[in-house]
Amino acid sequence: MVSLNSPVAQSASAPNAAERLAQLAYDDMRRVDKLILERLDSHVELIPELAKYLIEAGGKRVRPMITVAAGNLLGFTQDSVIKLAAAVEFIHTATLLHDDVVDESGMRRGKTAANLIWGNASSVLVGDFLFARSFSLMVEAGSMKALGVLSAAASTIAEGEVRQLSAIKDMSVSVDTYMEIIDAKTAALFAAAAQVSGIVAGRSQSDEDALRTYGRELGLAFQLVDDALDYGGRAAKLGKSVGDDFREGKVTLPVALCLKEATGEEREFWQRVIAETDQREGDFDRAMEYMQARKSIDATVNAARDHARNARMALQRFPANDWRSALEDLADFVVERAY
Repeated sequence: MVSLNSPVAQSASAPNAAERLAQLAYDDMRRVDKLILERLDSHVELIPELAKYLIEAGGKRVRPMITVAAGNLLGFTQDSVIKLAAAVEFIHTATLLHDDVVDESGMRRGKTAANLIWGNASSVLVGDFLFARSFSLMVEAGSMKALGVLSAAASTIAEGEVRQLSAIKDMSVSVDTYMEIIDAKTAALFAAAAQVSGIVAGRSQSDEDALRTYGRELGLAFQLVDDALDYGGRAAKLGKSVGDDFREGKVTLPVALCLKEATGEEREFWQRVIAETDQREGDFDRAMEYMQARKSIDATVNAARDHARNARMALQRFPANDWRSALEDLADFVVERAY
């Protein structure tokens, strides 16, 4: 399985923070990859075929790497951490399969979305298979508390996705409401991915809370940068489709910030393209012009920067070492992706 944890995937230029973390976690992530491949096995051929297509698509494996890095930060590298990291990746991959069906997105990690190749029904059912595999791994990790945290995160993600679905074309979505949505649909898994290592390592509740805060704040920063990237930036280089949120009528933070100040002709424009999804040639460029005038993309990236700073601060209680530095640098890198 090729991922950023493999030398062949490393950039020829100086590695960024995510790649440096991948290098540091290389041995442990090989164990995670091996376990993932083992648990993808099924006598139903379509299941491993479809799941491997997405898992091998070249994602950075940020969430399971956080689990592995948090364990190493605490000096705990037992098999339970590896199993929980694999469970986190399965949960994430399952949600991607389901999301692509709901969003009708054409690309995932720079490749054709799985549902466009195998169909919506197969994608949903393989996603269900991956959820089941994740729960098996959680049980094997031997911690009821960790099982509770990750299963709660899975429920929270689903709630966040439903709230986002309900909010599509809804011009009344406020900045606060949108932040609640991404806290659920994105940040919850980041938070749980970090916290569970503290649980199986037997650390104090304060240490668990600090790791959870790190993950949550990192996840918020990650999603906000994704919101900004949907309106340009380096999205194409990162394998992301530009303008998907706009075409789907999603009120993400850049749009919510515009709506907060919009009046007259500008508000009528947003009403047509978002609430009515009556989009015409040139509308995306016009939306970009409004965002530039309102500085809403800059504000979104600045909000991401604040959350990244909070993530770094949450790690201050832990001894300074290579793992803490790598996790701190990852928070900065999440924001740097926008440039």
